[in-house]
Amino acid sequence: MSSEDLEKYETEMELQLYKEYRDVVGLFTHVVETERRFYLANSVDLKVRSDGGEVFFDVTMADAWVWDIYRPARFVKNVRVVTFKDVNVEELPKPDIKLPENGDFS
Repeated sequence: MSSEDLEKYETEMELQLYKEYRDVVGLFTHVVETERRFYLANSVDLKVRSDGGEVFFDVTMADAWVWDIYRPARFVKNVRVVTFKDVNVEELPKPDIKLPENGDFS
């Protein structure tokens, strides 16, 4: 495979991944960004730890989706990331749509 073919393949994979992200983002409550990956998750536990003066982050996520074009399965039950780099955790906004409590849509 030539470098041009590889670049085209990776571009197509990124586009497919973006479309999948767009379809699933509403299923999750948090976005987590680390140095190497981007995650969507419904449960996030972030702990700041120290070992001999060095500070690192221990992030545990449950019910998650991983942005990674090389993973055949992106939905994962549990994820743990330990890193010395920055971690960004954001809560996703809740939809403004409220369904009627009695189920009457008229």
